[in-house]
Amino acid sequence: MASTTPTASARPTASAAPTASADRAVLRRAGDRGWLIDCHALRPAQLAVAIRERRWARELREVVPAARTVLVVAENRAGMDELAARLRALLDEGAEGAEGTGRTGADGSGGTGSATAPRTVVIPVRYDGPDLAAVAERAGISPEEVARLHSEGEHTVAFFGFAPGFAYLDGLPEPLRLPRLTSPRARVPAGVVAIAGGQSVVYPGGTPGGWHQIGTTTTRLWDVTADPPNRLSVGDRVVFRAVAP
Repeated sequence: MASTTPTASARPTASAAPTASADRAVLRRAGDRGWLIDCHALRPAQLAVAIRERRWARELREVVPAARTVLVVAENRAGMDELAARLRALLDEGAEGAEGTGRTGADGSGGTGSATAPRTVVIPVRYDGPDLAAVAERAGISPEEVARLHSEGEHTVAFFGFAPGFAYLDGLPEPLRLPRLTSPRARVPAGVVAIAGGQSVVYPGGTPGGWHQIGTTTTRLWDVTADPPNRLSVGDRVVFRAVAP
């Protein structure tokens, strides 16, 4: 099973010539065992899920989605050309799905979409964050409307980064899309629900944070004593359910 933790040996190499697939993604060599996919119109999270579901994924060490890329790392150096061919074929499927449906490929609706239904994780949220009123004012709506829009959004785990258990969730409704704070807070406790750009996060705790804090949850998404410690996986759907403060 491919992991989600990148390794230092899988860095892009300047000498590797990029290979375009259907003018929608670019495949670049990354180290001696890796390929880096610049996704362009494809969604990295769903592309990563589609790669992991292929039978040949057992030959991979890691499949790591990011904001605009997916890093694919093989267990060994042999067969890198064959792996590239498999990835190009998968990318072509995604491009054809996008052209045929008018929707982005690798999104579960066709092309490189997953045949397996994604998990749905429900997170109860008290919309009582210190930035809730400011977000409402900037959006020109009430705090209650902020809570309603956020809880009705279609959120998906896009990738992990910044800190262990820090999941970036796509799907923030357009009226709530704001730039990050100009002055980040030095430390954000676990369970804080925050928004910035087009994403939401639930802070795992102990990190700085420049996102707008709109609520809190008692649900633990990252627990080093659990197996696995991370409750979320790339591709999971997240439902924020409003509860009384």
